[in-house]
Amino acid sequence: MARIERIELKMVDLRPKVERTDAIQSFVSQETPLVTVTDSDGAVGTGYSYTIGTGGSSVMRLLADHLAPRLLGRDADRIEAIWHELEFTTHATTIGAITSIALAAIDTALWDLRARKQNLPLWKLAGGAKDRCPLYTTEGGWLHIPVEALVEDALDAKAKGFSGSKVKIGKPHGSEDFARLSAVRKAVGDGYEIMTDANQGFSVDEAIRRSGRLRDLDLGWIEEPLPADDIDGHVRLNRATATPIAVGESLYSIRHFREYMQKGACSIVQVDAGRIGGITPWLKVAHAAEAFDMPVCPHFLMELHVSLTCAVQNGKYVEYIPQLDDITTSRLTIENGMALAPMTPGLGIDWDWDAIRARSIAEFEREIRKRV
Repeated sequence: MARIERIELKMVDLRPKVERTDAIQSFVSQETPLVTVTDSDGAVGTGYSYTIGTGGSSVMRLLADHLAPRLLGRDADRIEAIWHELEFTTHATTIGAITSIALAAIDTALWDLRARKQNLPLWKLAGGAKDRCPLYTTEGGWLHIPVEALVEDALDAKAKGFSGSKVKIGKPHGSEDFARLSAVRKAVGDGYEIMTDANQGFSVDEAIRRSGRLRDLDLGWIEEPLPADDIDGHVRLNRATATPIAVGESLYSIRHFREYMQKGACSIVQVDAGRIGGITPWLKVAHAAEAFDMPVCPHFLMELHVSLTCAVQNGKYVEYIPQLDDITTSRLTIENGMALAPMTPGLGIDWDWDAIRARSIAEFEREIRKRV
């Protein structure tokens, strides 16, 4: 039985290559915690998570001071037991983003380790439902982008075989959102999906009002229209509109997802492995969504989510937003607008350790070893 002997912690700050704006913020920094686990067989697994610019130092302290030391000496293959033990250890700070982001970095490392030792790609180890999934793009749909550029980006994505484009909404007046989306719909036609994302920017009444005006555009979904903890508001909105309501980016517990699904507060699940606490809870949410006949369209993290979306039967879309290019040598494989599941063992992410060392924030580097 191989046991965990060493954990290495690093954090890099990745700056998006394009300006990313939405209804409530501008995304200018991606703090990326990295956890590398080595067992007594010499096998290695690396996991990661992310913030959108704040909280990274708190995540790293939680990892270094409380979570990583508890891994030493553990059987790395007992992922479920480890996840629950670490969650209980942090029960005073759970449920919340900082704890879930820290857990996610550890959990993905353990799954990477397990998959590598079994010589299997993650998508097969986690279920193996299919070997490819449709892509939609978000990178050309940010709120500050002018209409002409929105249209150009959507037409380019359609020509590449993508299934859809996401356009951010939340302009000061609903007529502006309507005009932008109408221009895109006119350009791409009816056979191409247009997704929208409000980033929690509306009140219930405003969301109902705007969704009514947008109804004839046949949108793929409205994402995060309300504050994520307003379940009753989402129930009211979901009943008032024919447009699917998508949630999950800002939910941090399987029980939060259960409540949304049970109460009819959403119709599309966007569970994010980097925010829910890793692959272990991600799979539970995805399987629960299948029981409610809901598709899973995970938020962000395309390099990881391509494998998870392919692992489950109800995985529908992968969101195209490149984020790891500066610290990896692998790239998402795209064929006729489809994201192909990686065939290499593990997560399918080849880390560029020279680039990581060059970008690593020294004050957060830690190595935790088992004492002999």
